[in-house]
Amino acid sequence: MVETKKIMWMFKKDLLVLWRHPPRLISILLFPIIMITLFGYGMGGTLENIPVVVVEQSHGQVTDATLNAIKGMSLYDVKDIITDPDKGKEMVQNGQVKAAIILPANYDDTSSTQPKSVVVDVDSSDQMASSAIIPATQQLFNQISNKMGVQKLEGMNLTSSSAIQVQSNQVAAASQGIDFQDVMDSINLQINKMYGDVKYIDFLVPAVIGMTVLFGCMFGMGDALAGERERGELARLFMTPTSIATVVGGKIISKLSIEIVRALILIAAAIVLFGIVIKGSMILTLLVLILGALCFVGFGVMISARVSTQEDYMQMVMPITMPMMFVSGVFYPIETMPWIFQKLAYIFPLTYVNDALRAVMLKGVGIGAIWVDIAVLLGFTALFFALGVTKFNRDI
Repeated sequence: MVETKKIMWMFKKDLLVLWRHPPRLISILLFPIIMITLFGYGMGGTLENIPVVVVEQSHGQVTDATLNAIKGMSLYDVKDIITDPDKGKEMVQNGQVKAAIILPANYDDTSSTQPKSVVVDVDSSDQMASSAIIPATQQLFNQISNKMGVQKLEGMNLTSSSAIQVQSNQVAAASQGIDFQDVMDSINLQINKMYGDVKYIDFLVPAVIGMTVLFGCMFGMGDALAGERERGELARLFMTPTSIATVVGGKIISKLSIEIVRALILIAAAIVLFGIVIKGSMILTLLVLILGALCFVGFGVMISARVSTQEDYMQMVMPITMPMMFVSGVFYPIETMPWIFQKLAYIFPLTYVNDALRAVMLKGVGIGAIWVDIAVLLGFTALFFALGVTKFNRDI
Protein backbone atom coordinates (compact mmCIF):
# COMPACT_ATOMS: atom_id res chain seq x y z
CA MET A 1 0.00 0.00 0.00
CA VAL A 2 2.84 2.31 0.88
CA GLU A 3 4.65 1.45 -2.38
CA THR A 4 1.48 2.13 -4.34
CA LYS A 5 1.30 5.62 -2.83
CA LYS A 6 4.92 6.22 -3.76
CA ILE A 7 4.29 5.08 -7.34
CA MET A 8 1.31 7.40 -7.60
CA TRP A 9 3.36 10.23 -6.14
CA MET A 10 6.07 9.68 -8.73
CA PHE A 11 3.42 9.56 -11.46
CA LYS A 12 1.90 12.83 -10.25
CA LYS A 13 5.32 14.46 -9.98
CA ASP A 14 6.24 13.56 -13.58
CA LEU A 15 2.91 14.90 -14.85
CA LEU A 16 3.45 18.15 -12.96
CA VAL A 17 6.95 18.49 -14.40
CA LEU A 18 5.52 17.99 -17.88
CA TRP A 19 2.73 20.49 -17.20
CA ARG A 20 5.28 23.09 -16.09
CA HIS A 21 7.16 22.76 -19.40
CA PRO A 22 4.56 23.85 -21.98
CA PRO A 23 6.89 23.60 -25.03
CA ARG A 24 7.67 19.99 -24.17
CA LEU A 25 3.99 19.17 -23.55
CA ILE A 26 2.84 20.77 -26.82
CA SER A 27 5.56 18.99 -28.79
CA ILE A 28 4.66 15.60 -27.30
CA LEU A 29 1.01 16.07 -28.30
CA LEU A 30 1.75 17.62 -31.69
CA PHE A 31 4.44 15.24 -32.93
CA PRO A 32 2.28 12.09 -33.49
CA ILE A 33 -0.40 14.15 -35.25
CA ILE A 34 2.17 15.59 -37.65
CA MET A 35 3.70 12.19 -38.37
CA ILE A 36 0.41 10.40 -39.07
CA THR A 37 -0.64 13.27 -41.32
CA LEU A 38 2.60 13.11 -43.29
CA PHE A 39 2.51 9.35 -43.70
CA GLY A 40 -1.20 9.25 -44.45
CA TYR A 41 -1.54 12.06 -46.95
CA GLY A 42 1.94 12.79 -48.18
CA MET A 43 3.77 9.50 -48.59
CA GLY A 44 1.09 6.84 -48.93
CA GLY A 45 -0.08 7.31 -52.51
CA THR A 46 1.14 7.04 -56.07
CA LEU A 47 2.83 9.83 -57.96
CA GLU A 48 0.35 12.35 -59.34
CA ASN A 49 0.26 15.92 -60.59
CA ILE A 50 3.78 15.89 -62.00
CA PRO A 51 4.25 19.28 -63.69
CA VAL A 52 4.70 19.10 -67.46
CA VAL A 53 4.51 21.50 -70.39
CA VAL A 54 3.03 20.63 -73.79
CA VAL A 55 4.53 22.14 -76.94
CA GLU A 56 1.99 22.12 -79.79
CA GLN A 57 3.26 23.11 -83.22
CA SER A 58 0.07 22.27 -85.12
CA HIS A 59 -3.66 22.68 -84.59
CA GLY A 60 -6.47 20.29 -85.34
CA GLN A 61 -8.55 17.38 -84.19
CA VAL A 62 -5.64 15.09 -83.33
CA THR A 63 -3.82 17.76 -81.33
CA ASP A 64 -6.98 18.62 -79.40
CA ALA A 65 -7.65 14.96 -78.62
CA THR A 66 -4.06 14.46 -77.46
CA LEU A 67 -4.19 17.53 -75.22
CA ASN A 68 -7.46 16.34 -73.70
CA ALA A 69 -5.93 12.93 -73.05
CA ILE A 70 -2.88 14.43 -71.35
CA LYS A 71 -5.00 16.76 -69.24
CA GLY A 72 -7.28 13.88 -68.31
CA MET A 73 -4.48 11.85 -66.73
CA SER A 74 -3.95 12.45 -63.03
CA LEU A 75 -0.21 11.79 -63.49
CA TYR A 76 0.27 15.07 -65.33
CA ASP A 77 -0.25 18.62 -64.17
CA VAL A 78 -0.08 20.65 -67.39
CA LYS A 79 1.47 23.96 -66.37
CA ASP A 80 1.38 25.53 -69.82
CA ILE A 81 0.74 24.91 -73.52
CA ILE A 82 3.30 26.68 -75.67
CA THR A 83 4.56 26.59 -79.25
CA ASP A 84 8.34 26.99 -78.82
CA PRO A 85 10.24 23.69 -78.28
CA ASP A 86 13.34 25.54 -77.00
CA LYS A 87 11.27 27.26 -74.32
CA GLY A 88 9.82 23.91 -73.28
CA LYS A 89 13.31 22.45 -72.91
CA GLU A 90 14.39 25.54 -70.96
CA MET A 91 11.46 25.09 -68.56
CA VAL A 92 12.68 21.56 -67.83
CA GLN A 93 16.25 22.75 -67.28
CA ASN A 94 15.06 25.51 -64.93
CA GLY A 95 13.08 23.03 -62.86
CA GLN A 96 9.71 24.63 -63.68
CA VAL A 97 8.41 21.32 -65.05
CA LYS A 98 9.59 17.72 -65.06
CA ALA A 99 8.98 17.10 -68.77
CA ALA A 100 8.19 18.85 -72.04
CA ILE A 101 5.97 16.89 -74.45
CA ILE A 102 6.71 18.26 -77.92
CA LEU A 103 4.17 17.57 -80.69
CA PRO A 104 5.62 18.05 -84.22
CA ALA A 105 4.36 20.44 -86.91
CA ASN A 106 2.88 17.56 -88.98
CA TYR A 107 1.04 16.04 -86.02
CA ASP A 108 -2.42 16.69 -87.49
CA ASP A 109 -1.57 15.55 -91.03
CA THR A 110 -3.40 12.21 -91.00
CA SER A 111 -2.98 11.76 -94.76
CA SER A 112 0.79 11.40 -94.47
CA THR A 113 2.24 7.89 -94.26
CA GLN A 114 5.32 9.13 -92.45
CA PRO A 115 5.31 8.60 -88.67
CA LYS A 116 5.13 11.70 -86.49
CA SER A 117 8.11 12.31 -84.24
CA VAL A 118 6.92 13.21 -80.75
CA VAL A 119 9.79 14.18 -78.41
CA VAL A 120 9.63 14.09 -74.61
CA ASP A 121 12.39 16.03 -72.86
CA VAL A 122 12.38 14.66 -69.33
CA ASP A 123 14.29 15.80 -66.24
CA SER A 124 16.06 12.52 -65.53
CA SER A 125 17.80 13.96 -62.44
CA ASP A 126 14.44 13.46 -60.69
CA GLN A 127 14.47 9.71 -60.94
CA MET A 128 11.09 9.22 -59.25
CA ALA A 129 9.23 11.58 -61.56
CA SER A 130 10.94 10.40 -64.75
CA SER A 131 10.32 6.73 -63.92
CA ALA A 132 6.60 7.52 -63.74
CA ILE A 133 6.44 9.86 -66.73
CA ILE A 134 8.29 7.70 -69.29
CA PRO A 135 6.17 4.50 -69.24
CA ALA A 136 2.89 6.42 -68.90
CA THR A 137 3.76 8.66 -71.86
CA GLN A 138 4.84 5.69 -73.95
CA GLN A 139 1.54 3.94 -73.22
CA LEU A 140 -0.47 7.06 -74.03
CA PHE A 141 1.15 7.63 -77.41
CA ASN A 142 0.96 3.94 -78.28
CA GLN A 143 -2.78 4.21 -77.89
CA ILE A 144 -2.92 7.38 -79.95
CA SER A 145 -0.71 5.82 -82.62
CA ASN A 146 -2.98 2.80 -82.85
CA LYS A 147 -6.04 5.01 -83.16
CA MET A 148 -4.40 7.01 -85.92
CA GLY A 149 -3.56 3.76 -87.67
CA VAL A 150 -7.17 2.64 -87.52
CA GLN A 151 -8.25 5.96 -88.93
CA LYS A 152 -5.84 5.53 -91.84
CA LEU A 153 -7.17 2.05 -92.53
CA GLU A 154 -10.70 3.36 -92.56
CA GLY A 155 -9.59 5.98 -95.05
CA MET A 156 -7.97 3.33 -97.23
CA ASN A 157 -11.24 1.36 -97.25
CA LEU A 158 -13.14 4.53 -98.18
CA THR A 159 -15.18 4.44 -94.97
CA SER A 160 -15.99 7.51 -92.85
CA SER A 161 -13.36 8.49 -90.31
CA SER A 162 -14.38 8.60 -86.73
CA ALA A 163 -13.00 11.07 -84.24
CA ILE A 164 -10.00 9.85 -82.34
CA GLN A 165 -10.92 8.65 -78.88
CA VAL A 166 -7.57 8.22 -77.18
CA GLN A 167 -8.91 6.82 -73.95
CA SER A 168 -9.51 3.47 -75.58
CA ASN A 169 -7.21 0.80 -74.23
CA GLN A 170 -7.25 -1.71 -77.02
CA VAL A 171 -7.42 -1.51 -80.75
CA ALA A 172 -9.33 -4.27 -82.48
CA ALA A 173 -7.58 -4.10 -85.79
CA ALA A 174 -9.27 -6.62 -88.08
CA SER A 175 -6.76 -8.40 -90.16
CA GLN A 176 -7.64 -9.03 -93.76
CA GLY A 177 -4.37 -10.67 -94.74
CA ILE A 178 -2.61 -7.30 -94.94
CA ASP A 179 0.48 -6.30 -92.94
CA PHE A 180 -0.76 -3.21 -91.13
CA GLN A 181 2.42 -2.60 -89.10
CA ASP A 182 3.64 0.35 -91.15
CA VAL A 183 0.22 1.90 -91.06
CA MET A 184 -0.21 1.36 -87.32
CA ASP A 185 3.16 2.88 -86.39
CA SER A 186 1.89 6.41 -86.80
CA ILE A 187 3.89 8.01 -83.99
CA ASN A 188 7.59 7.69 -83.30
CA LEU A 189 8.06 8.61 -79.62
CA GLN A 190 11.55 9.78 -78.63
CA ILE A 191 12.47 10.04 -74.95
CA ASN A 192 15.26 12.52 -74.29
CA LYS A 193 16.69 12.01 -70.79
CA MET A 194 18.31 15.39 -70.29
CA TYR A 195 20.79 14.24 -67.65
CA GLY A 196 21.33 10.67 -68.79
CA ASP A 197 20.27 7.55 -66.93
CA VAL A 198 19.98 8.46 -63.25
CA LYS A 199 19.44 5.63 -60.78
CA TYR A 200 17.37 6.02 -57.61
CA ILE A 201 20.52 5.84 -55.50
CA ASP A 202 21.92 8.80 -57.47
CA PHE A 203 18.71 10.71 -56.75
CA LEU A 204 18.79 9.71 -53.07
CA VAL A 205 22.43 10.33 -52.11
CA PRO A 206 22.48 14.18 -52.26
CA ALA A 207 19.37 14.39 -50.10
CA VAL A 208 20.67 11.78 -47.65
CA ILE A 209 23.86 13.82 -47.23
CA GLY A 210 21.78 16.95 -46.62
CA MET A 211 19.54 15.07 -44.19
CA THR A 212 22.57 13.72 -42.30
CA VAL A 213 23.98 17.22 -41.90
CA LEU A 214 20.54 18.37 -40.69
CA PHE A 215 20.23 15.74 -37.97
CA GLY A 216 23.88 16.01 -36.96
CA CYS A 217 23.66 19.77 -36.46
CA MET A 218 20.20 19.97 -34.93
CA PHE A 219 20.55 17.12 -32.46
CA GLY A 220 24.19 17.94 -31.73
CA MET A 221 23.28 21.44 -30.62
CA GLY A 222 20.97 19.94 -28.02
CA ASP A 223 23.97 18.62 -26.14
CA ALA A 224 26.28 21.51 -27.04
CA LEU A 225 24.13 24.25 -25.51
CA ALA A 226 21.00 22.90 -23.79
CA GLY A 227 22.90 19.93 -22.35
CA GLU A 228 25.74 22.06 -21.02
CA ARG A 229 23.23 24.49 -19.58
CA GLU A 230 21.42 21.63 -17.82
CA ARG A 231 24.69 20.33 -16.36
CA GLY A 232 25.66 23.81 -15.18
CA GLU A 233 28.69 24.04 -17.48
CA LEU A 234 27.42 27.16 -19.22
CA ALA A 235 26.72 28.88 -15.88
CA ARG A 236 30.32 28.30 -14.79
CA LEU A 237 31.56 29.49 -18.17
CA PHE A 238 29.55 32.73 -17.96
CA MET A 239 31.09 33.47 -14.55
CA THR A 240 34.26 34.21 -16.50
CA PRO A 241 34.53 37.27 -18.77
CA THR A 242 33.13 35.40 -21.77
CA SER A 243 30.45 36.82 -24.05
CA ILE A 244 27.50 34.96 -25.56
CA ALA A 245 28.89 35.58 -29.04
CA THR A 246 32.17 33.89 -28.07
CA VAL A 247 30.39 30.81 -26.73
CA VAL A 248 28.07 30.55 -29.71
CA GLY A 249 30.96 31.14 -32.13
CA GLY A 250 33.01 28.35 -30.57
CA LYS A 251 30.08 25.95 -30.76
CA ILE A 252 29.50 26.84 -34.40
CA ILE A 253 33.12 26.20 -35.42
CA SER A 254 33.36 22.86 -33.64
CA LYS A 255 30.01 21.61 -34.92
CA LEU A 256 30.64 22.84 -38.43
CA SER A 257 34.02 21.06 -38.59
CA ILE A 258 32.54 17.77 -37.42
CA GLU A 259 29.62 17.87 -39.85
CA ILE A 260 31.77 18.77 -42.86
CA VAL A 261 34.13 15.88 -42.12
CA ARG A 262 31.14 13.57 -41.81
CA ALA A 263 29.66 14.84 -45.09
CA LEU A 264 32.99 14.23 -46.85
CA ILE A 265 33.07 10.68 -45.52
CA LEU A 266 29.51 10.16 -46.80
CA ILE A 267 30.40 11.47 -50.25
CA ALA A 268 33.49 9.24 -50.39
CA ALA A 269 31.44 6.22 -49.30
CA ALA A 270 28.79 6.95 -51.94
CA ILE A 271 31.46 7.18 -54.65
CA VAL A 272 33.25 4.00 -53.57
CA LEU A 273 30.23 1.84 -52.71
CA PHE A 274 27.65 2.99 -55.27
CA GLY A 275 29.73 4.57 -58.00
CA ILE A 276 28.13 7.99 -57.57
CA VAL A 277 29.48 10.57 -60.00
CA ILE A 278 29.47 14.25 -59.03
CA LYS A 279 28.89 15.99 -62.36
CA GLY A 280 29.38 19.51 -61.00
CA SER A 281 32.06 21.24 -58.96
CA MET A 282 33.22 19.52 -55.78
CA ILE A 283 34.03 22.95 -54.30
CA LEU A 284 30.48 24.13 -54.97
CA THR A 285 29.14 20.93 -53.39
CA LEU A 286 31.17 21.64 -50.26
CA LEU A 287 30.04 25.26 -50.25
CA VAL A 288 26.39 24.18 -50.23
CA LEU A 289 27.07 21.67 -47.43
CA ILE A 290 28.88 24.28 -45.32
CA LEU A 291 26.08 26.77 -45.83
CA GLY A 292 23.47 24.13 -44.97
CA ALA A 293 25.38 23.12 -41.83
CA LEU A 294 25.65 26.78 -40.75
CA CYS A 295 21.93 27.23 -41.26
CA PHE A 296 21.02 24.15 -39.21
CA VAL A 297 23.47 25.08 -36.44
CA GLY A 298 21.86 28.53 -36.37
CA PHE A 299 18.45 26.90 -36.00
CA GLY A 300 19.77 24.81 -33.11
CA VAL A 301 21.19 27.93 -31.44
CA MET A 302 17.83 29.69 -31.82
CA ILE A 303 15.91 26.83 -30.19
CA SER A 304 18.43 26.20 -27.41
CA ALA A 305 18.58 29.91 -26.56
CA ARG A 306 15.44 29.71 -24.43
CA VAL A 307 15.27 26.14 -23.13
CA SER A 308 16.68 24.97 -19.82
CA THR A 309 17.12 21.22 -20.42
CA GLN A 310 18.24 18.93 -23.20
CA GLU A 311 14.94 17.05 -23.07
CA ASP A 312 13.00 20.25 -23.69
CA TYR A 313 15.26 20.96 -26.66
CA MET A 314 14.76 17.50 -28.18
CA GLN A 315 11.00 17.60 -27.73
CA MET A 316 10.86 20.97 -29.49
CA VAL A 317 13.17 19.97 -32.33
CA MET A 318 11.55 16.63 -33.21
CA PRO A 319 8.22 18.06 -34.53
CA ILE A 320 10.25 20.31 -36.80
CA THR A 321 13.04 18.06 -38.09
CA MET A 322 10.93 15.02 -38.94
CA PRO A 323 8.33 16.89 -41.05
CA MET A 324 11.22 18.82 -42.62
CA MET A 325 12.78 15.53 -43.70
CA PHE A 326 9.53 14.24 -45.24
CA VAL A 327 8.37 17.32 -47.14
CA SER A 328 11.77 18.55 -48.36
CA GLY A 329 11.98 16.09 -51.22
CA VAL A 330 14.40 13.60 -49.68
CA PHE A 331 12.45 10.55 -50.84
CA TYR A 332 9.75 11.95 -53.18
CA PRO A 333 9.60 14.92 -55.56
CA ILE A 334 8.01 17.91 -53.87
CA GLU A 335 5.83 18.59 -56.91
CA THR A 336 3.97 15.30 -56.47
CA MET A 337 2.95 15.94 -52.86
CA PRO A 338 -0.41 17.42 -51.77
CA TRP A 339 -0.42 21.19 -52.31
CA ILE A 340 -0.31 22.01 -48.60
CA PHE A 341 2.91 19.99 -48.20
CA GLN A 342 4.36 21.71 -51.27
CA LYS A 343 3.77 25.08 -49.61
CA LEU A 344 5.24 23.85 -46.34
CA ALA A 345 8.34 22.53 -48.11
CA TYR A 346 9.43 26.02 -49.09
CA ILE A 347 9.58 27.26 -45.50
CA PHE A 348 12.13 24.58 -44.57
CA PRO A 349 15.87 25.16 -45.26
CA LEU A 350 16.46 21.49 -46.09
CA THR A 351 14.41 21.94 -49.29
CA TYR A 352 16.96 24.44 -50.61
CA VAL A 353 19.93 22.31 -49.53
CA ASN A 354 18.50 19.28 -51.36
CA ASP A 355 17.65 21.28 -54.46
CA ALA A 356 21.12 22.84 -54.66
CA LEU A 357 22.96 19.56 -53.99
CA ARG A 358 20.96 17.67 -56.63
CA ALA A 359 21.46 20.46 -59.15
CA VAL A 360 25.24 20.43 -58.65
CA MET A 361 25.78 16.68 -58.20
CA LEU A 362 23.29 15.34 -60.78
CA LYS A 363 22.94 18.14 -63.36
CA GLY A 364 26.43 19.58 -63.10
CA VAL A 365 25.21 23.19 -62.94
CA GLY A 366 27.25 26.16 -61.68
CA ILE A 367 26.56 28.69 -58.98
CA GLY A 368 24.45 30.79 -61.36
CA ALA A 369 21.78 28.08 -61.45
CA ILE A 370 21.49 27.72 -57.67
CA TRP A 371 21.86 31.32 -56.55
CA VAL A 372 18.26 31.40 -55.32
CA ASP A 373 18.91 28.40 -53.04
CA ILE A 374 22.10 30.02 -51.72
CA ALA A 375 20.39 33.38 -51.14
CA VAL A 376 17.53 31.75 -49.23
CA LEU A 377 19.93 29.71 -47.08
CA LEU A 378 21.95 32.84 -46.28
CA GLY A 379 18.73 34.58 -45.28
CA PHE A 380 17.65 31.70 -43.02
CA THR A 381 21.13 31.54 -41.46
CA ALA A 382 21.23 35.28 -40.68
CA LEU A 383 17.72 35.15 -39.20
CA PHE A 384 18.42 32.11 -37.00
CA PHE A 385 21.70 33.48 -35.62
CA ALA A 386 20.20 36.92 -35.02
CA LEU A 387 17.32 35.44 -33.03
CA GLY A 388 19.56 32.93 -31.27
CA VAL A 389 22.12 35.46 -30.05
CA THR A 390 19.65 38.22 -29.13
CA LYS A 391 17.27 35.84 -27.32
CA PHE A 392 19.98 33.77 -25.65
CA ASN A 393 19.24 33.52 -21.94
CA ARG A 394 22.43 33.02 -19.93
CA ASP A 395 20.59 32.89 -16.61
CA ILE A 396 18.37 29.82 -17.00
